[in-house]
Amino acid sequence: MIETAANPQLRVTYMELCEGPVPTRPRVGPERIAKERLDRATYLDLYRRVGEPLRWDQRLQMPEAELVALLKGGSLKIHVLRDGQERALGFCEFDRHAFPEVELKNFGLVPEAQGRGLGRWLLSVALLDEWKSRPTRIWLHTDTWDHPAAVHLYERAGFRVYAIRDELASGM
Repeated sequence: MIETAANPQLRVTYMELCEGPVPTRPRVGPERIAKERLDRATYLDLYRRVGEPLRWDQRLQMPEAELVALLKGGSLKIHVLRDGQERALGFCEFDRHAFPEVELKNFGLVPEAQGRGLGRWLLSVALLDEWKSRPTRIWLHTDTWDHPAAVHLYERAGFRVYAIRDELASGM
């Protein structure tokens, strides 16, 4: 395939965590993190609020029945960050369908919650909880459309790069 304006090429970085994640300091504040089962509408609202600036669309393109089944099934684990008024500020989603390998499928904060250390805290809490189930590895991919600090944040959490590829956006 050839890169075009309608189908740009992205630099995709693949990372993995093969040993316990690096913990972060406990946080004091009104925010909390909890594993939640979200219904389709709530999930898509949060997915849009986090992912729209990053051009996320995978879940938006899924057929409704497929997404509902995914959210109700047992393979997704979603940690949600909420403020003191219970408003969702971000989430960390793990896909465990290939356990003991786990994919960190979606992670991010709404724009107004960024820059306060909440993302690092959310990632750390979610990874430490996920690691309790003893996966062989947790892996992810991030690309040039993601937040510019993404790779650095993942490296601080203990992830290491294992591949970098240039891919067309249509394959993402």
